[in-house]
Amino acid sequence: MANGPEQIPPESAAIAPAVASAITNEEAQPSHWPRTVVAVGVILAICYFAEEVLVIILVSILFAFILAPIREGLTFLRFPRSLASAIAVLVLLTCVAGVVYLSFNQATTFIHDLPKYTAEARREFEQLSKKAESLGVFAPQHEKGVVNVRQTTNWTDLLTRGFGSLTSIFLSASFVPFLIYFMLNWEEHARAATVMLFPLQSRHTAYVTLGMISAMIRSFMVGNLLIAVFMGFISTVVFGVLHIPFFYFVGFLSGFLSLVPYMGVLLALIPPLFVGIGTITSQSAIIILITVLGLHLISMNVLYPKFLGPRLQLNPLTVSIALLVWAWLWGAIGLLLAIPITAAVKIIFDHIESLKPLGAWLGE
Repeated sequence: MANGPEQIPPESAAIAPAVASAITNEEAQPSHWPRTVVAVGVILAICYFAEEVLVIILVSILFAFILAPIREGLTFLRFPRSLASAIAVLVLLTCVAGVVYLSFNQATTFIHDLPKYTAEARREFEQLSKKAESLGVFAPQHEKGVVNVRQTTNWTDLLTRGFGSLTSIFLSASFVPFLIYFMLNWEEHARAATVMLFPLQSRHTAYVTLGMISAMIRSFMVGNLLIAVFMGFISTVVFGVLHIPFFYFVGFLSGFLSLVPYMGVLLALIPPLFVGIGTITSQSAIIILITVLGLHLISMNVLYPKFLGPRLQLNPLTVSIALLVWAWLWGAIGLLLAIPITAAVKIIFDHIESLKPLGAWLGE
């Protein structure tokens, strides 16, 4: 007996047109990717050409978040908000002046002895080159009557890209204390006014997003400062035991340099090994290497996840790409600002419905 036409359940018959309509509407909607690509290109262009202004503003924001607890503590003690903000800025300037004074004294002594360390480094390098030539590892070829000229890489320009001239640095830095003061004094007004820029239905989301960004930046700055002080203290103790010259200066310098993303280990090794040329043994050099590498591994795998992990929530691929992009845009200063900028962008993506997939891609 032949089967009749297949019967479609009533509920399926009701759902099918809706699904077909949704698919049709989705296909009819224009793709937003071209506009997104253009928007990203415009933002990168603005960041590239407005580098100096944006860097000064971002640095001021970071310092303002560090000083916010001082201002909040003073306002709790019934200090006027403007006076509390001014005191917080004065505390920052005093600390910076103290660090510059101590660093200048140590740097002056170090520069006075720099020719001695340079001569020792050159002598060690020449001995190493002779050994390499004797083993056939390095055998420079010279053609008769031909002078080979090599263009040397200007590492100073590479590392200081994004800082500009010395006059530009001082002129730009002079704005930082004033920006910090007004950011501390007008923080609540700025946050409320920023939230009011959004439609009524989005203001709560904007308020929550700004709060999460503030908490992230504060944790990032305080966490990095505590980790750097810890690493600098341990390095100073180890270098002092090894009798490295200027260990009290080189130790903290090495500890802070170790926080530079990806290049931290290499940069942290340079100061102790350079000043220790001719005075330390191979055993001491190995101890320095183990100390710097061990502190770096502890900070990246233990301290960073504990202090900063819950706030940042960035996967390693995102961090690598962010460091590459911001170093390309802003040079050395881009390496220092890449992580907080990317973490703030992720928080924004997480609170915008259409951008949540991008936030998930940036996250862990």
